[in-house]
Amino acid sequence: MKKSEQYRVPGFLANGIHAGIKPDGQNDLALIYSQVPATAAGLFTTNCFKAAPVLLDMERIRGGQVQAVVANSGVANAATGEQGYADALSVSKAVSERLRIDDELVQVASTGVIGHRIPLGKIKAGMGKLVKGLSPDGIPEAEAGIMTTDRFPKIALRKVAIGPKEVTLCGIAKGAGMIEPNMATMLAFVMTDAAVDREVLENLFRRAVGGSFNAVTVDGCMSTNDTALILANGMAGNRTIGRGSRYAGPFAEALASLTVELARGLVRDGEGATKLIEITVEEARTIRDAQKVAYAVANSNLVKTAFFGGDPNWGRIISAAGSVGIDLPVDDVKLFFDDCPLFAKGKGVTGRGAELAGIMKRPEIRVRLTLGMGSRSWTVCTSDLSFDYVKINAHYHT
Repeated sequence: MKKSEQYRVPGFLANGIHAGIKPDGQNDLALIYSQVPATAAGLFTTNCFKAAPVLLDMERIRGGQVQAVVANSGVANAATGEQGYADALSVSKAVSERLRIDDELVQVASTGVIGHRIPLGKIKAGMGKLVKGLSPDGIPEAEAGIMTTDRFPKIALRKVAIGPKEVTLCGIAKGAGMIEPNMATMLAFVMTDAAVDREVLENLFRRAVGGSFNAVTVDGCMSTNDTALILANGMAGNRTIGRGSRYAGPFAEALASLTVELARGLVRDGEGATKLIEITVEEARTIRDAQKVAYAVANSNLVKTAFFGGDPNWGRIISAAGSVGIDLPVDDVKLFFDDCPLFAKGKGVTGRGAELAGIMKRPEIRVRLTLGMGSRSWTVCTSDLSFDYVKINAHYHT
C-alpha cells in the first residue's frame, strides 16, 4: 500500500500545489472537496483581531453545510481591512466557479505572516492546476499546502464501526508556534464519510476540540487565524448519528482520539521544541482551578527552559502553580515527574537524582501535580523552549 492510500475518506478529494506564495517552492495552496455537500461545524479563534477568512467562515458555517475548503500558507490575510475580506471572497469565488458549486459552501483559510494581503493573482493562476489535480490520494499534498514553520506533517486516520457500516475519519493540521488554546495557530480540517446530525456533530466536535486543540500550548500566544472544521458527507451510508444514538459514543471516541493525535503533533512540532511535556493537575476544587494551575506551569518560560536544559527544577513549577491566586494547601501539594516524586509535605524529595536524570532525557515527560483540594483534574500538553524558538521567531517578521 502506498503511503498516500492510507489517508483516503470516501467521497473526499484533495490536492496541494505550489502557487508561488512561498519562495522555497513548497506547497502553499490546498483544497479539500466533498463530492456532495457535507454537514459541517467549525470553531475559530477568540482573538479580537480575527483574520478576514475567519470572519467569512464564521458567517457561512451557520448554514451548516460545506463542500470545499481552500487554504493558503505563507500569508495570513489578517489585519488587512475591507480589502482583505474582499480578497477572501475572491478566492472563494475562484474555487466555487471551478468546482461549479454554490459559493456559500466554500470555506477559506489562510496562515502565515500578519499584515499582508494574499497574492490573489498567484492564487487564481494556480486554481486550475489545484482543481484538476484533486484526488482521493491528495490529502498529504493538501497537508503540505497548509504548513508554514512546521517541521513535519500532521495527519491522522481512524476507522470505527457504526452498526454494519465502517466509517472513516481523517484529519490534517498545521501549527508550530503561536500555539495557545482558543485555539492554537492552527488550521485543522477533519473529514468523515459518516452521516451525523448537524447539532450532534457540532457538540461532538466542540467537545473533541476542548480536550485536544484547546488543551495545548507552546508559547502562550493566540493567533488571529485559528480555524478548525469538520465535514461529514454521509457517504458511508450509516444510519444518521442523531441525539441519543448509541453510535454517538464510538464516533465521539474516534474523533477525540484523532484530534488528540493532531494536537500532540502540534506541540511536538513546536518551533525548536525538543520535548513534549504533559502536565496534569489533579485534586483541584474545580476544573477551572485545575486549568489555571496547569496553564501557569505550561506557559512559564522558566519551566520550559528548565526542561530544555534537562533540569528537574521543581521550584519553578511550584512557584508557577502558586502564582494564580488559588490558596493552595502547601503541605498537601505533591509533584511527580512520571512516577518519580519531587515535592511533598512542603519540601523537596531527595535521593532520586539518577532516576530524574534519566526522565529528563526522554522526548516525552509526564508532570503530575496533585493539589489535595478536590476531585477535578485537567491535562495540558506543552513543549520546552529552546534556542531555536528564539532564532525562528526573531526572524519571522511582518
